[in-house]
Amino acid sequence: MAKTAPINMRVEPTQHSLLTKAAEILNKDRTSFILDVACREAEKVLIEQRLFHLDEEEFTAFEKALDAPIPHNKKLKQLLSEPSPWEA
Repeated sequence: MAKTAPINMRVEPTQHSLLTKAAEILNKDRTSFILDVACREAEKVLIEQRLFHLDEEEFTAFEKALDAPIPHNKKLKQLLSEPSPWEA
């Protein structure tokens, strides 16, 4: 992937040191470490969004999808019958 858009930031010396040490532990350069962590957090923020806007046609399609019966899926049924990792 070609890197075409620079991102510059100023940080406190303690932040710089913290980021450098963490990157070194993972055998990454500081830029790759910061980018990986920032992208992971950005994805998390986007996934956690609960409010989204739909026009009337999109909302009708969304409701239809929610109301449709769930097709039989043996693996999904098995997965949902297992306790969650935090419940074990």
